[in-house]
Amino acid sequence: MSLSIGFIGLGNMGGPMAANLVKAGHKVNVFDLNQSVVNQLVDQGATGATDAKQCATNVDVLISMLPASKHVKSLYLGESGLINILAKSTLVIDCSTIDAASAREVGAELAEQGIAFVDAPVSGGVAGATAGTLTFIVGGAQTDFAKAQPVLADMGKNIFHAGDIGAGQVAKICNNMLLSILMAGTSEAIQMGINNGLDAKVLSDIMTASSGRNWTLELYNPCPGVMDTAPASNDYKPGFMVDLMAKDLGLAMEAAQHSNSSTPMGSMAKNLYTMLQHQGAGSDDFSAIFKLFSKE
Repeated sequence: MSLSIGFIGLGNMGGPMAANLVKAGHKVNVFDLNQSVVNQLVDQGATGATDAKQCATNVDVLISMLPASKHVKSLYLGESGLINILAKSTLVIDCSTIDAASAREVGAELAEQGIAFVDAPVSGGVAGATAGTLTFIVGGAQTDFAKAQPVLADMGKNIFHAGDIGAGQVAKICNNMLLSILMAGTSEAIQMGINNGLDAKVLSDIMTASSGRNWTLELYNPCPGVMDTAPASNDYKPGFMVDLMAKDLGLAMEAAQHSNSSTPMGSMAKNLYTMLQHQGAGSDDFSAIFKLFSKE
C-alpha cells in the first residue's frame, strides 16, 4: 500500500533509507538542511520540502533520522516543534540513536496530543541502508509497532519489537557496545598474530572457523587487505564513523550509570574510541580502531 511519508534527515543513513521508500512506491516528501542531498532524492523521485514543517504536513508517516537527542527534541517539541502541526493520524517513527529518556519524553508529549510515536534505531550501516537490509529495533506500543512494521520492512530485513518507547534505544546501545568490544578485541588479536609472523587472512580464516568467530571477522574485518568489501580495504571510508560509535558508547555509559550496571569492557572501548577521535580519525569507519594496535 502506497503511503504519504515525510522523511527528515538525509545523511549517510537517511538518504538511502528514503530512497528505498521511493523505490517501494511511496510518496516521499524529504527535508534536510543540506539542499544538495534533498536534490539527490528529488532526482530519484521524491518531493523536496522547503522546511521541516512542510515535510511533516499531510503525511501518513513521518520518519526522522538525526544525529543526537537535542536535534530530535528540538524538531518535535517546544513552541516551534512539529508537535504543533502534526495531524493526529500521523505515525512518527524516529530512527535516530538517542538516549532512552529523550525518546520517552518525545513519545509522551506527542501522546498527549494524540500522536503515535515509536523509536526505531537501526543497525547495519550505510551498506545495509543502501541495500535495504537494515535491522530496526523498535520501542513503542504493540499497535503502533504493527503500523510501523510494513514501512520499516521497505527499508530493512529484520524488525524487532524490543518493548515500550525507549526500549529500542536501550537495545541499540547494548548491541553497539558489544560490537565495539568485538571490533577492538578482533583488531588486537589479528595484530598480535601479524606481530608473530602470521598472515592476517589465514589467521582470520582460522578464527572464523574456531571459537573466536564473530561478526567482525565474518563480515567486517578490520585489517586492510583481508576482506575486499570491508571499509578497512578502502582506506577506512565509512561505513559507520568512529564519531558515531563514540557517541553511542557515551550513551551506553550514561545508561550503565543510571542503571548501576558494571561495564568495564564497554568503558575500555569508549576510552579507545575517544583516543581514536583525538588522533583525527573521527570520520573514519569504526573498524579503524585497528590502527591503534598496528605497528605501521
